Amino acid sequence: MSGGVHVRTIRVMIMTAPLSLQRADPVITSRTNKRVADLVRLRLPRHRQRTGTFLIEGYRELARALPEVDLQTVYYCPSLWLHRHEAELLARARRRGAELVELAAAPFHRISYRDRPDGLLAVGRIFGTALDRLPITGPSDPSDPLLLVVERIEKPGNLGAMLRTACAAGVTGMIICDPATDPFGPGVVRASLGHLFAVPLAITDTDTALAWLDRHRIRIVAGTPAGSVASWDADLTGPTALVIGSEQHGLSDRWVSHAQIRTRIPMVGGPDSLNAATAAGVLLFEAARQRADPPAIRSDGPSNPVR
Repeated sequence: MSGGVHVRTIRVMIMTAPLSLQRADPVITSRTNKRVADLVRLRLPRHRQRTGTFLIEGYRELARALPEVDLQTVYYCPSLWLHRHEAELLARARRRGAELVELAAAPFHRISYRDRPDGLLAVGRIFGTALDRLPITGPSDPSDPLLLVVERIEKPGNLGAMLRTACAAGVTGMIICDPATDPFGPGVVRASLGHLFAVPLAITDTDTALAWLDRHRIRIVAGTPAGSVASWDADLTGPTALVIGSEQHGLSDRWVSHAQIRTRIPMVGGPDSLNAATAAGVLLFEAARQRADPPAIRSDGPSNPVR
């Protein structure tokens, strides 16, 4: 099949939305187009703050964002697709009211923040991140909530990995305190593989988070190399907030002094500390193990391969 026929076929597939929603999509071919320049600027925090929007790139990320995020525009480049039902995804975005804009390969490479883009990038509206978004009903919440609290995480890759791990461990929500990197930055979205949109998320400062946790009677468990209790001996059942500090400085004294439990991850090798995302994963899955019914977490081998 020739390239021209292939692209025409894709356009027909995208037009499977109801007739009332079908329309010819704009096509951008120039790298210097104003829209392209505006998209590049959205990589910077100040432009995200000014516009209230952020970038979502990639098929998996966009698929996870679609039910949760107000998508304004989806940009697509069929010649870069990996053929994972992209046309169907675009039709769903159109039905939800997103504008679709086709880009040639050259301008798409300019707006992409990946070495090997897959031809999908969207602009979404930044959603609310207040503490009251977390699904906690109150001090007597019978669900025994498990929260991950992270303080001043500097690296987008670590913050994104924490979101992905938190989702896999089944947390009730995640609180980002005193953020040192923008949770809506492209690096976080990418490292989370779109799980930024699946985990109930709050962003606040330490004092506000401490007061909120106290008001909801959620116990604070601080992960620190100076902890007196090994991670596998700490009681991580009941309403619990696992708190992880920054890669460079660890947890602040404010969190350590307010913790009911200070736990450490025992290590027998040379390192005296772990990467922050790794430490979060160890503690989260220890909490999940303690809370799980026997069949919920298997010990006889992986149930889902890492992709």
